[in-house]
Amino acid sequence: MLLDPGMDLTLRPMRYPVFYEMYRNAIKNTWTVEEVDFSTDLVDLQHRLMPAERHMINRLVAFFATGDSIVANNLVLNLYKHINAPEARMYLSRQLYEEALHVQFYLTLLDTYIPDLKEREEAFQAVTNIPSIKKKAEFCFKWMDTVQSMEACRTPEDRRKFLLNLICFATCIEGLFFFAAFAYVYFMRSRGLLNGLAAGTNWVFRDESCHMAYALEVVETVRKEEPELFDDELRNSVVQMLEEAVECETAFAEDLLNQGVSGLSMRDMRQYLEFIADQRLGNLGMAKRFEAKNPFAFMDLQDVQELSNFFERRVSAYQVAVSGDVGFDEEF
Repeated sequence: MLLDPGMDLTLRPMRYPVFYEMYRNAIKNTWTVEEVDFSTDLVDLQHRLMPAERHMINRLVAFFATGDSIVANNLVLNLYKHINAPEARMYLSRQLYEEALHVQFYLTLLDTYIPDLKEREEAFQAVTNIPSIKKKAEFCFKWMDTVQSMEACRTPEDRRKFLLNLICFATCIEGLFFFAAFAYVYFMRSRGLLNGLAAGTNWVFRDESCHMAYALEVVETVRKEEPELFDDELRNSVVQMLEEAVECETAFAEDLLNQGVSGLSMRDMRQYLEFIADQRLGNLGMAKRFEAKNPFAFMDLQDVQELSNFFERRVSAYQVAVSGDVGFDEEF
């Protein structure tokens, strides 16, 4: 089974071809940071953004600067060790490359957006000196570090710990923290601002959506192989985890919006977070917790539009050929 101890090295016969196809599809989505054009963003930052909006963006890029590093560390230290299928680990290897690419993107973003060296250093240390970001990091460590010292998933208890790590990784960090952050970016673009940030974020968004889909496929595979692991205790822990994630992200929203950003309210942002949390519970086959609706019209068809533009550009502008179907089943 997928979580059996050991390190299977045999690709044939392939036990889980779905993971191999995910790996192949990920290769088609190759992009580079150098393709992102920040030239109009600099004009926006200097001449068009209000102080409250600059505060929001600076906080946002400070979170970006450390968020994907936490994700990459979890991939290497926890997930790769316990998902025992070579084709599944092939995807994780590709994902690690993409997380490094995201870190490079956010590094470039921070260097571009925050010219003051002292302010930039503070942003890179956000997990220690910005309370709202520190709170999110502590949440990640609380739910994910429980398996760091575990050598193998030998018992049902060990396997449930691993599942909670993976579910936190997929639904709370990539599926809620980052999706919420993307909403701020797309809000700015809906006003014609920071188009370079939005263009790069769309490529990151597509990657993160694929990462989440992979993790959820691992969860579903384990559910089919070992349904007894998905008991009431696990389900209650998942609901508790998502409730805590919503609270952490609400605190971050209060920090971002505390100077008053026209067009964004805390009430709407909280509703959006609850809407995303309900989606993630649905992804896991669980009942909604909040019954919230999407308050942000500017998010409608955001991913469809950019994916379409992306695939049109790839024909002539990229070395890696792109083909195949595009899935538009992620609701906003």
